[in-house]
Amino acid sequence: MPTDRLNIEKHIEHIISLVIEYTPRVIGAVIVLIVGLWLIKRLAKIAVVAMEKRDLDVSLRTFLRSLISIGLKVVLIVTVAGMIGIGTTSFVTILGAAGLAVGLALQGSLSNFAGGVLILIFKPYKVGDSIEVLGQSGSVKEIQIFNTILLTSDLRTIILPNGSVSNGTIINNTKHGILRGDVQVTVSASNDIDELRKYLQAEMANHEHILKSPAPEISVIKIADNAVTLSIKPYGLSEHHSVINSDVTEITRKIFLKHNIAAPVQHRIVHNA
Repeated sequence: MPTDRLNIEKHIEHIISLVIEYTPRVIGAVIVLIVGLWLIKRLAKIAVVAMEKRDLDVSLRTFLRSLISIGLKVVLIVTVAGMIGIGTTSFVTILGAAGLAVGLALQGSLSNFAGGVLILIFKPYKVGDSIEVLGQSGSVKEIQIFNTILLTSDLRTIILPNGSVSNGTIINNTKHGILRGDVQVTVSASNDIDELRKYLQAEMANHEHILKSPAPEISVIKIADNAVTLSIKPYGLSEHHSVINSDVTEITRKIFLKHNIAAPVQHRIVHNA
C-alpha cells in the first residue's frame, strides 16, 4: 500500500509539473492562434481591396484570396504547434515533399497559371484587344486562368497557353486606341505629285473614320523606273483599321480615274544578239 500511494503521488506530481510547464505555452499558443486568425482575415480583406483597385477578374480575386488565406493559416498552425512543443520538422518536411510532388506533376499547368496571373495583373492586353502573339493574331475573346482565347478574322478560335504567352513577345494593336493605316500606290513620274497629294488629303478629310488629328501622312518612299511610289498613312480608331485601309485604296482608285492619273509605264530594252 505505501508503495502504491508513493507511485500515485509521483504521477500526480508529474502531472502538476506538466500542467505548470505547458499551461503558459498553451495559453500563449491560443492567443497567437486567435490573433493570427484575426490578422489573416484582415490581410485577406486588404488583398481583396487592392485587387479590386487593380480591377482584377472576379474569379482571380476569389482564387487569390483563398490561396493567401490557406497559405497563411498553414504557417500559423505550424507556428502554434511549435509553441506547444510539437515537433514541426517532420510536419514541414512532409508538406515540402507533398508540395514538390504536386509541383512536378502540375509543372505545365502551374506555369500557365502563373502566366495567367501575370497577364491579369499587368494587363498587356484585355478582352476585345487585337493582338499578335506566338505567331497568331486575333481579337481577345476571353482571358482564363490557364489560357487566352483568340478569335481570328476568319472566325477561328485559337486557345493559347498563358505560360507561353506571358514569356513571349506580345503585339497589342489596340493598346492606344488608334492605329495608322498603310496603303502604297505607284504612279508615273510624269504626274504632278503635289496635286495628287492634295486630292488624296481632301478626300480623306471627308472620310468619317479617318482622324483629322493626327493628320494623314502622304510621302514619297521610292522613285525608280519612271515611277513614284507613295505611302498613304491615315489614322483611325483601331476597330476601323481594316475599313480605313480598304476605303483609302478605293479613294485612290477613284481619284486616278477622275483626274487621269497616269500609271507607270515599264520600259524594256531588248538587245538583239
